[in-house]
Amino acid sequence: MTAQDAPADFRAEAAELDARDPLAGFRDRFLAPEGSDLVAYFDGNSLGRPVADVQRRLTEFVAGPWGNRLIRSWDEAWLDWPMQVGDRLGRVCLGAGPGQVFVGDSTTVLLYKLCRAAVDAMAAQGRTEVVLDTDNFPTDRYVLEGIAAERGLTLRWIETDPAAGVTLEQVREVVGPQTGLVVFSHVAYRSGHIADGAGITEAVHDAGGVVLWDLSHTVGSVPAELDAWGADLAVGCSYKYLNGGPGAPAWAYVATRHQDALQQPIWGWLGRRDAFLMGPGYEPAAGLRSFVSGTPPILAMVPLDTTLDLIEEAGMAAIRAKSVELTEFVLRIADAELAPLGVEVTSPRDPDLRGGHVTLRRRGFRAVTATLWEEGVIPDYRDPDGIRIGLSPLSTSFAEVVDGMSALRDTVERIDAFQ
Repeated sequence: MTAQDAPADFRAEAAELDARDPLAGFRDRFLAPEGSDLVAYFDGNSLGRPVADVQRRLTEFVAGPWGNRLIRSWDEAWLDWPMQVGDRLGRVCLGAGPGQVFVGDSTTVLLYKLCRAAVDAMAAQGRTEVVLDTDNFPTDRYVLEGIAAERGLTLRWIETDPAAGVTLEQVREVVGPQTGLVVFSHVAYRSGHIADGAGITEAVHDAGGVVLWDLSHTVGSVPAELDAWGADLAVGCSYKYLNGGPGAPAWAYVATRHQDALQQPIWGWLGRRDAFLMGPGYEPAAGLRSFVSGTPPILAMVPLDTTLDLIEEAGMAAIRAKSVELTEFVLRIADAELAPLGVEVTSPRDPDLRGGHVTLRRRGFRAVTATLWEEGVIPDYRDPDGIRIGLSPLSTSFAEVVDGMSALRDTVERIDAFQ
């Protein structure tokens, strides 16, 4: 049995879904190198495929503002790019009004800057507890453990089911008079569970704390409404559904009401009140600019801005609708073809609680993932025994889902035949 031997009903359904997919035309706007062995790309939730137009945009950037205007481009445009691209990202993907999002640094650095600023402000009010969950992405946990050790804070852990995510009820049980900062991922990196952004934010505020949302698995896949949630802080990467490329700069959201009250700890020259005075001492700039530290990653913003063209054209509502269809399709195939082989679904069944990927679990899936990679089917692996099927709505077809899921079934069957 080969990957092309998928049951006729699934292949026919894929053809029908692709034929009526309003976003089908976007697939041709992603780079597809000739001679590639790619059968199915299921890892857009870790590294998005490059938009084809990035090559032209980067060439024009090198020949134009960099090669022609040289250092004059800083004054003519580049110094404003972190805020301009941030405003666009906030408007298109995050439900954030202008002046609250900027692009720069890595996700880890931005997490540290915002968390340190928040815990220092809350400690001044006698609030010295940080609430986080046991299944958050490792960087989030490690950064908070380091800050807690550095500042003498207490960590309050919520035990999270790896097949689910943090719930509003759990948060209400933990937050209290000592709660300062609360940090969660909106979409869980392992299960894809979507947390209640508005409800949890309200619960934290009712307890007197502030909340930081990690939207790395949300942005570009699941609509966020940071302003409507009343969110305080947020961070996220741009190399997943935003297709910014490996090592692409992250972004941060700081609600307007917090910008002059919080002081981030990495005092760089560009965050000073008068950066080009280069005088003694550090005086933070007003507003969001004070959260910028060093020279912005201008070149790396070009791919991000290119993807925002596509997302704005498609619209987040249509992207989310296709994401739900893709994950529902994966679940139907998994139930029919993989469940009889002992494969479990460890992502929420309710589409309202499920982000852009589906996690499947079976003993030995680490080795299965390695085999699939050799055959041009690219999911990723996460302990315990989980394969994530990451689906990027703008670049993934339903036929590709059938091919990849059929290859997964074939690999499991081959392994079982030799045992």
